[in-house]
Amino acid sequence: MANEIARYRRSLGVRSQVSIGTVHRAGIGNRLLAALPPADLALLTPHFQTVSFEPDAVLVRSGDELDPVYFPHRGAIAFMLDMPDGQTVATTLMGREGALASFSVLGPSPSSVTAIARIAGTASVISAAKFRAAHAQSAAIRNVVQVHARAVLLQLQHVAACNALHRVDGRMARWLLQLHDRVPDDRLPVTQEALAQLLGVRRTTVTLTMSKLREVGAVPADRRGFLEIDRTRLEKVACDCYALMQRTIDRMYCEELATASPAPGEQKIAVCRGKADIAFSS
Repeated sequence: MANEIARYRRSLGVRSQVSIGTVHRAGIGNRLLAALPPADLALLTPHFQTVSFEPDAVLVRSGDELDPVYFPHRGAIAFMLDMPDGQTVATTLMGREGALASFSVLGPSPSSVTAIARIAGTASVISAAKFRAAHAQSAAIRNVVQVHARAVLLQLQHVAACNALHRVDGRMARWLLQLHDRVPDDRLPVTQEALAQLLGVRRTTVTLTMSKLREVGAVPADRRGFLEIDRTRLEKVACDCYALMQRTIDRMYCEELATASPAPGEQKIAVCRGKADIAFSS
């Protein structure tokens, strides 16, 4: 079915990316979409298609136009900044609480980062032009985009400060907790190479830091392609940025996004979330 998504992206005038998988019927699992009243959501749903993406799938490359717009239902997408010397570092992580390329409402523009899937998932996809048209018609859509933009800016500020001020073990613990927020269990499908890219450090640094986390029981097992974590112990290692950032973003979502009533037969998706519903919904 990979040809279907390739044809869809070509129909939008967007270059096809490797590792993006199957097209499905659109559903609601995204916190921004869940906050929209039915009439406003109806401006988007006729144009949605849902795609599956695998780990390491490149959804947007730096320099490419921000088109289409992705509303993740599952998974985790990292925004990677490519440096002139070839190194990369993550600036933000996004799951079902966000929308990739939502800033395209400001008009056609190239992406300043490369968006790479770190955890496999699904997302509803809409062309930037159709999303801009709906955005212009709907105050509710404009509100969720504004709240999301503020949440992304807040995360960027915290990550910048964290990278400058905190040790690698605290920063790694923060990224692992953010990834854990977007998976259903304590086994994270992430490699040390992916962690090195998130942190902007060498693979050897990740190996040494992982040994420290194992010593304190925060990462009981590190098997090929999977990390088993102990969240309680990992939270003790993480820098204060994680808890502060998550509390602030949660408060923002709870206070400024109104949860719409579900359609008959649909399950209501909480916008105000507890630990079990931070970013993953089964």
